[in-house]
Amino acid sequence: MNSKRRRLLIVEDDPGLQRQLKWAFDGFDVDCASTREEALAAVRRHEPAVILQDLGLPPDENGVEEGFAAIVDIKRAAPRAKIIVVTGREGREHALRAIEMGAYDFCQKPVEKPLLLMIVDRAVRIHGLEAEIERLREQHSAPALEGIVVASPAMLKVRRLIEKVGPTQATVLLLGESGTGKERLAHALHALSARATKPMVAINCAAIPETLLESELFGYERGAFTGAVRQTIGRIEGADGGTLFLDEIGDMPLPLQGKLLRFLQERVIERIGGREQISIDVRILAATNRNLEGAMKQGTFREDLYYRISEVVIPVPPLRERNSDALLIASYFLKQASQRHGRNALRFTPEAVQCIEEHAWPGNVRELENRISRSVIMAEGKAVTAADLGFAEATDQGSELLTLREVRRRAEAQAIQRALALSGGKVALAAKMLGITRPTLYDLMDEMAIRRPSEIT
Repeated sequence: MNSKRRRLLIVEDDPGLQRQLKWAFDGFDVDCASTREEALAAVRRHEPAVILQDLGLPPDENGVEEGFAAIVDIKRAAPRAKIIVVTGREGREHALRAIEMGAYDFCQKPVEKPLLLMIVDRAVRIHGLEAEIERLREQHSAPALEGIVVASPAMLKVRRLIEKVGPTQATVLLLGESGTGKERLAHALHALSARATKPMVAINCAAIPETLLESELFGYERGAFTGAVRQTIGRIEGADGGTLFLDEIGDMPLPLQGKLLRFLQERVIERIGGREQISIDVRILAATNRNLEGAMKQGTFREDLYYRISEVVIPVPPLRERNSDALLIASYFLKQASQRHGRNALRFTPEAVQCIEEHAWPGNVRELENRISRSVIMAEGKAVTAADLGFAEATDQGSELLTLREVRRRAEAQAIQRALALSGGKVALAAKMLGITRPTLYDLMDEMAIRRPSEIT
């Protein structure tokens, strides 16, 4: 264990007991706190693996509610930290309540040193194992999810679905408007799977003429038709062992839908002009911006094919419905484009930030990426202006009726995102600009699911 994982926080308002416990854990880096506020600050500052928590804290030394409130705050700030509640013999029911709230274990007073040492040592080991598992998981998933920058609840749900479904063999259907990033999500699904070392073959069903689409999918034998001078394998066969991504599947011609359905049922193909049945092992991912349920009612999309490709359906919301994602994604694209074009330390002006937040983004993420790339080339100074982005000026587009609470929440989220953008991602500077402390800003970012700059991948 390194020193970080051997860090212990003692939350106890009795100085004598603090000293006794500190002496007992001379093999740890021990910090002490006497109040809930001090405990929360120490958790953020030192990130202890284990916390010894007394329930009787000021200003409620004779009660337990302040201690329970501390548990809630600590679990919110450090979900993986192991809280061990120290309670009197008459407080067993309080200890059990603490366990239900997320505490790891409890120990009764008077404390038996060998027992407490054993409980803490076990908690440290479990914390270390969980951290290692998380590190390995992130090491595997981070490259796959690179470029998928999200903060809104809707897209966080999509990202969790991608992480959950990616390692499986499930057929996935991605639904969303053009430009929402469906293809990028499909690449993440492939990269997270056991097929990641095999090819991912994509075909846009709307971009290839109907007369050529069948030969593109299934391939053809020499002499199958005029111009077929050699045997050519199709996209399905080329994806054998890997993943086949059928983009804009809603535009696939109806006759070809039946042939695709037959392949999905039997997992064999025949090249055009051939008689040999070829077995194919491939995972199917599909995407469309069309309303497939409406297409089925109109008879332009086969219902049996829909149920074959929709084992798991992932709706991808448009950018206008993703709260503060636009500014977060814009910051990511700005960083990438600056590196690509040899421009460093570029930031958005306040007017540019306002335009990014207020624009409806009908072209979704694709439009945002194109505007940011253009702005990096057009920017003359060290800041990207609204004009560089192609906007004349900031506009007022907010006309929906909201509750005061929602208005305040949105305004706070926008202010935080703006401060982070203007400060270049420096949390301390952003907090100073907002007139709040850094711990308060971290609290607000956690509450509003705003990604910290270091977490943008």
